[in-house]
Formats: sequence, structure tokens, C-alpha cells
Amino acid sequence: MTEVTQILRRIELGESVAAEQLLPLVYRELRQLAAARMAEERPGNTLQPTALVHEAWLRLVNVEQAQRWVSRGHFFAAAAEAMRRILIDAARRKGSLKLGGGKVRLDLEDIPAAAPSEDLLALDEALNRLADRDAVKAELVKLRFFGGLSMPEAAATLGISLTAAERHWAFARTWLFAELKEPEEKPAES
Repeated sequence: MTEVTQILRRIELGESVAAEQLLPLVYRELRQLAAARMAEERPGNTLQPTALVHEAWLRLVNVEQAQRWVSRGHFFAAAAEAMRRILIDAARRKGSLKLGGGKVRLDLEDIPAAAPSEDLLALDEALNRLADRDAVKAELVKLRFFGGLSMPEAAATLGISLTAAERHWAFARTWLFAELKEPEEKPAES
């Protein structure tokens, strides 16, 4: 059991100092994840990687009820989800109609690791539709895209085999690619 997993268990048991011990161990990795997500944001973006990490950290540890993370991978999956929600919320605020924003659809292949805010909104909408269809495949995309997990790490976090994860990844990428096409590019449904 890793030191991170041991500290996560102590947090779950309500040890207040355990959260303080966890941050130094995971901060660098969280900061790298956030920097990767923010690298492609437009200049002038007010959300910086450090702020993204801090906001995600607050969402993870400053809650009424202690969180239950069963492993290091599970914690990073929760961190990735928190970062995704923060970025989506920021993109929604930026793109609101009162600010003159608009949504633009983009092919999944054209979305960089950290997409501009309107691309994130389209991806989020598509991910929500995928989750309605198949929650495991949607979670795999979140772990890989937002969490930066490798395929073996994501498979372990989801509790599925590497082969199944690769099959799910191929399906999810193809499905999202079709969902993110411009409406006029989509074939007519019969």
C-alpha cells in the first residue's frame, strides 16, 4: 500500500492532519495535470493551473462528510473529475449569452489535451450523452482525458481488464468523434 493510499485511509477515518500530509505528496502531480489542461487555453484566461489545483483540492477535502478513496488512482480520478467540473463551470460562465459567447463544435481528434472553453462545453455535453448510454466508457474518457491516467491506470481504477479498457476507449473515441461533428457533417438519421 502506497503512502498516498495510507493517508487517504486516515482521511476517511477523520484524521484532520492527514489531509495536510497528503497535499505535499500529490501537489506536483495535480499541478502537472492542471498545467496540461490549461496549456491550450486562450491567452488572458483568468484561471491558472495553480488556482485550478487549489480549487480542486478544496472540493476534494473541504466537504461536510469525509470522502472515501480506496486507492491512489481513485483519488486522482476524483481530482480529475473536480478539475473537469471547474473547467466546465468556467467555460459556461465565459460562454454565457450575456457575455456574447457561443458554442462551437469540434472533432475529438482536433481537441488538444486542454481545449478552449467552448470545445470543453461541447465535449462535456457529448460525455454526458455517452454516460447516459454507457457510464463506464464515459468514466474511462474522463480518467484518460481529464485525469491524465494511462490506459493501465484507468483500467485498474475502473476495475476492468486492460483489454476491456482498450476496447471501451476505441468505442468511446469513435462515438465522441461522431457526436462532435458539425451538425451539417453528420449523416441524416433514418
